Amino acid sequence: MNLKLKKLFVKVLLASFLVVNAGAGSFAKDNDITSQVVPKQYPAKYTPVYIKQIAPGYKSVGQDEIFYVALDMLKDTTGMYSRNAILGSNLSQRPVKIEFRDLSQISPDYATFDALGWKKGKKLYIYINQKHRNAPAGALAALLSHEALHQDEFNSLAEETYAWTMEAVVWDEILKLYPESNDESSSLVKRENTLKKLLEKGNYTNKYIKKSVMQNSGYKNLPSYSPGFEDL
Repeated sequence: MNLKLKKLFVKVLLASFLVVNAGAGSFAKDNDITSQVVPKQYPAKYTPVYIKQIAPGYKSVGQDEIFYVALDMLKDTTGMYSRNAILGSNLSQRPVKIEFRDLSQISPDYATFDALGWKKGKKLYIYINQKHRNAPAGALAALLSHEALHQDEFNSLAEETYAWTMEAVVWDEILKLYPESNDESSSLVKRENTLKKLLEKGNYTNKYIKKSVMQNSGYKNLPSYSPGFEDL
Protein backbone atom coordinates (compact mmCIF):
# COMPACT_ATOMS: atom_id res chain seq x y z
CA MET A 1 0.00 0.00 0.00
CA ASN A 2 1.50 3.37 -1.02
CA LEU A 3 1.78 6.35 1.37
CA LYS A 4 -1.25 8.21 0.00
CA LEU A 5 -3.52 5.17 0.40
CA LYS A 6 -2.24 4.61 3.94
CA LYS A 7 -3.06 8.21 4.91
CA LEU A 8 -6.54 7.89 3.39
CA PHE A 9 -7.14 4.61 5.23
CA VAL A 10 -6.12 6.19 8.58
CA LYS A 11 -8.45 9.16 7.95
CA VAL A 12 -11.39 6.82 7.27
CA LEU A 13 -10.71 4.83 10.44
CA LEU A 14 -10.43 7.99 12.52
CA ALA A 15 -13.68 9.38 11.13
CA SER A 16 -15.48 6.10 11.89
CA PHE A 17 -14.10 6.11 15.44
CA LEU A 18 -15.34 9.66 16.06
CA VAL A 19 -18.83 8.89 14.71
CA VAL A 20 -19.19 5.74 16.83
CA ASN A 21 -17.98 7.47 19.99
CA ALA A 22 -20.12 10.55 19.37
CA GLY A 23 -23.12 8.22 19.15
CA ALA A 24 -22.08 6.43 22.36
CA GLY A 25 -21.75 9.74 24.17
CA SER A 26 -25.18 10.81 22.99
CA PHE A 27 -26.68 7.49 24.11
CA ALA A 28 -25.13 7.81 27.57
CA LYS A 29 -26.51 11.32 27.88
CA ASP A 30 -29.98 10.19 26.80
CA ASN A 31 -29.82 7.34 29.30
CA ASP A 32 -28.89 9.77 32.05
CA ILE A 33 -31.89 11.96 31.19
CA THR A 34 -34.21 8.94 31.13
CA SER A 35 -32.98 7.86 34.55
CA GLN A 36 -34.14 11.20 35.98
CA VAL A 37 -37.62 11.38 34.41
CA VAL A 38 -40.26 11.35 37.16
CA PRO A 39 -43.82 10.19 36.34
CA LYS A 40 -46.48 12.84 36.88
CA GLN A 41 -48.01 10.79 39.71
CA TYR A 42 -44.82 10.93 41.82
CA PRO A 43 -43.13 13.70 43.82
CA ALA A 44 -39.92 15.00 42.25
CA LYS A 45 -37.55 12.95 44.40
CA TYR A 46 -38.94 9.64 43.12
CA THR A 47 -36.73 9.27 40.06
CA PRO A 48 -36.27 5.81 38.48
CA VAL A 49 -32.84 5.63 40.12
CA TYR A 50 -34.27 6.39 43.57
CA ILE A 51 -37.14 3.93 43.14
CA LYS A 52 -34.68 1.22 42.16
CA GLN A 53 -32.89 1.82 45.47
CA ILE A 54 -36.03 1.57 47.62
CA ALA A 55 -37.88 -1.16 45.67
CA PRO A 56 -36.31 -4.18 47.46
CA GLY A 57 -37.92 -3.04 50.71
CA TYR A 58 -41.40 -3.01 49.20
CA LYS A 59 -41.51 -5.82 46.62
CA SER A 60 -43.21 -8.17 49.08
CA VAL A 61 -46.47 -6.19 48.75
CA GLY A 62 -46.88 -6.65 44.98
CA GLN A 63 -45.66 -5.65 41.56
CA ASP A 64 -47.03 -2.13 41.07
CA GLU A 65 -44.22 0.39 41.49
CA ILE A 66 -46.60 3.18 42.49
CA PHE A 67 -47.38 1.31 45.71
CA TYR A 68 -43.66 1.35 46.60
CA VAL A 69 -43.71 5.13 46.20
CA ALA A 70 -46.95 5.50 48.17
CA LEU A 71 -45.64 3.41 51.07
CA ASP A 72 -42.37 5.30 51.08
CA MET A 73 -44.26 8.59 51.25
CA LEU A 74 -45.86 7.44 54.53
CA LYS A 75 -42.49 7.45 56.30
CA ASP A 76 -42.73 10.95 57.75
CA THR A 77 -46.45 10.86 58.53
CA THR A 78 -48.91 9.46 61.06
CA GLY A 79 -49.38 6.71 58.47
CA MET A 80 -46.06 5.12 59.47
CA TYR A 81 -48.11 2.65 61.55
CA SER A 82 -50.06 1.65 58.44
CA ARG A 83 -46.87 1.37 56.38
CA ASN A 84 -45.39 -1.03 58.91
CA ALA A 85 -48.64 -2.99 59.06
CA ILE A 86 -48.62 -3.44 55.28
CA LEU A 87 -45.00 -4.60 55.40
CA GLY A 88 -45.86 -7.34 57.91
CA SER A 89 -46.45 -5.86 61.38
CA ASN A 90 -50.09 -6.90 61.40
CA LEU A 91 -52.30 -9.65 62.84
CA SER A 92 -51.26 -12.07 60.08
CA GLN A 93 -47.55 -11.30 60.55
CA ARG A 94 -47.22 -11.33 56.73
CA PRO A 95 -46.93 -8.53 54.17
CA VAL A 96 -50.28 -7.32 52.86
CA LYS A 97 -50.67 -7.86 49.11
CA ILE A 98 -51.85 -4.75 47.23
CA GLU A 99 -53.48 -4.82 43.80
CA PHE A 100 -55.55 -2.67 41.47
CA ARG A 101 -58.79 -4.56 40.82
CA ASP A 102 -62.16 -4.30 39.17
CA LEU A 103 -64.04 -4.52 42.46
CA SER A 104 -67.33 -5.39 40.77
CA GLN A 105 -65.82 -8.79 39.95
CA ILE A 106 -65.65 -9.53 43.67
CA SER A 107 -69.23 -8.37 44.16
CA PRO A 108 -71.51 -5.90 42.34
CA ASP A 109 -71.96 -4.25 45.75
CA TYR A 110 -68.31 -3.16 45.66
CA ALA A 111 -68.34 -1.62 42.17
CA THR A 112 -68.22 1.97 43.43
CA PHE A 113 -65.88 1.36 46.38
CA ASP A 114 -62.51 3.09 46.24
CA ALA A 115 -60.76 0.22 48.01
CA LEU A 116 -61.32 -2.95 49.99
CA GLY A 117 -59.42 -4.57 52.82
CA TRP A 118 -59.77 -8.33 52.38
CA LYS A 119 -58.80 -11.43 54.34
CA LYS A 120 -58.40 -14.76 52.55
CA GLY A 121 -57.34 -17.56 54.86
CA LYS A 122 -54.39 -16.19 56.82
CA LYS A 123 -53.44 -13.67 54.13
CA LEU A 124 -54.43 -10.01 53.98
CA TYR A 125 -55.09 -8.05 50.78
CA ILE A 126 -55.84 -4.47 49.86
CA TYR A 127 -57.68 -4.10 46.57
CA ILE A 128 -57.69 -0.60 45.06
CA ASN A 129 -60.36 0.26 42.51
CA GLN A 130 -58.66 0.16 39.10
CA LYS A 131 -60.11 3.59 38.25
CA HIS A 132 -57.41 5.03 40.55
CA ARG A 133 -54.44 3.69 38.57
CA ASN A 134 -53.54 7.24 37.52
CA ALA A 135 -54.09 8.86 40.91
CA PRO A 136 -51.17 10.67 42.56
CA ALA A 137 -49.05 8.39 44.73
CA GLY A 138 -49.76 10.70 47.69
CA ALA A 139 -53.51 10.11 47.44
CA LEU A 140 -52.91 6.36 47.26
CA ALA A 141 -50.67 6.66 50.33
CA ALA A 142 -53.54 8.24 52.29
CA LEU A 143 -55.96 5.56 51.09
CA LEU A 144 -53.53 2.79 52.08
CA SER A 145 -53.16 4.28 55.54
CA HIS A 146 -56.91 3.69 55.96
CA GLU A 147 -57.11 0.20 54.49
CA ALA A 148 -54.12 -1.10 56.47
CA LEU A 149 -56.19 -0.78 59.66
CA HIS A 150 -58.61 -3.49 58.51
CA GLN A 151 -56.72 -6.63 59.51
CA ASP A 152 -59.44 -9.17 60.29
CA GLU A 153 -62.90 -10.25 59.19
CA PHE A 154 -64.57 -7.93 61.71
CA ASN A 155 -65.52 -4.33 61.08
CA SER A 156 -67.48 -1.67 62.93
CA LEU A 157 -68.52 1.96 62.93
CA ALA A 158 -65.73 2.69 65.40
CA GLU A 159 -63.15 1.01 63.14
CA GLU A 160 -64.32 2.91 60.07
CA THR A 161 -64.32 6.19 61.99
CA TYR A 162 -60.75 5.58 63.08
CA ALA A 163 -59.69 4.54 59.56
CA TRP A 164 -61.31 7.53 57.84
CA THR A 165 -59.76 9.88 60.39
CA MET A 166 -56.34 8.32 59.84
CA GLU A 167 -56.77 8.81 56.08
CA ALA A 168 -57.71 12.47 56.52
CA VAL A 169 -54.81 13.19 58.87
CA VAL A 170 -52.31 11.48 56.57
CA TRP A 171 -53.60 13.36 53.51
CA ASP A 172 -53.27 16.64 55.40
CA GLU A 173 -49.64 15.73 56.20
CA ILE A 174 -48.90 14.50 52.67
CA LEU A 175 -50.00 17.85 51.23
CA LYS A 176 -47.59 19.68 53.52
CA LEU A 177 -44.72 17.41 52.50
CA TYR A 178 -45.67 16.95 48.82
CA PRO A 179 -48.09 19.73 47.75
CA GLU A 180 -47.81 18.58 44.13
CA SER A 181 -49.99 15.58 45.12
CA ASN A 182 -53.07 17.82 45.07
CA ASP A 183 -54.13 17.02 41.50
CA GLU A 184 -57.83 17.82 41.60
CA SER A 185 -58.48 16.13 38.28
CA SER A 186 -58.18 12.83 40.19
CA SER A 187 -61.36 11.43 41.74
CA LEU A 188 -59.27 9.98 44.57
CA VAL A 189 -57.83 13.43 45.36
CA LYS A 190 -61.39 14.78 45.46
CA ARG A 191 -62.22 12.11 48.05
CA GLU A 192 -59.15 13.00 50.10
CA ASN A 193 -59.92 16.73 50.00
CA THR A 194 -63.49 16.04 51.18
CA LEU A 195 -62.11 14.16 54.17
CA LYS A 196 -59.59 16.90 54.86
CA LYS A 197 -62.38 19.49 54.97
CA LEU A 198 -64.31 17.36 57.48
CA LEU A 199 -61.18 17.08 59.61
CA GLU A 200 -60.61 20.83 59.52
CA LYS A 201 -64.29 21.56 60.20
CA GLY A 202 -64.03 19.43 63.35
CA ASN A 203 -60.90 21.31 64.44
CA TYR A 204 -58.76 18.24 63.71
CA THR A 205 -61.01 15.87 65.66
CA ASN A 206 -63.18 13.07 64.24
CA LYS A 207 -66.42 14.94 65.03
CA TYR A 208 -67.66 15.38 61.45
CA ILE A 209 -65.94 12.31 60.03
CA LYS A 210 -67.83 10.22 62.60
CA LYS A 211 -71.11 11.80 61.49
CA SER A 212 -70.29 10.98 57.88
CA VAL A 213 -69.53 7.36 58.77
CA MET A 214 -72.80 7.04 60.70
CA GLN A 215 -74.76 8.35 57.72
CA ASN A 216 -73.01 6.13 55.16
CA SER A 217 -75.53 3.63 53.79
CA GLY A 218 -72.73 1.14 53.13
CA TYR A 219 -72.14 0.87 56.86
CA LYS A 220 -75.76 0.60 58.01
CA ASN A 221 -75.40 -3.05 59.09
CA LEU A 222 -72.11 -2.62 60.94
CA PRO A 223 -71.97 -3.06 64.73
CA SER A 224 -70.79 -0.14 66.83
CA TYR A 225 -67.53 -1.81 67.86
CA SER A 226 -65.05 -4.47 66.71
CA PRO A 227 -61.89 -6.03 68.27
CA GLY A 228 -59.32 -3.28 68.84
CA PHE A 229 -61.90 -0.55 68.22
CA GLU A 230 -64.06 -0.42 71.32
CA ASP A 231 -64.55 3.32 71.51
CA LEU A 232 -66.43 5.78 69.33
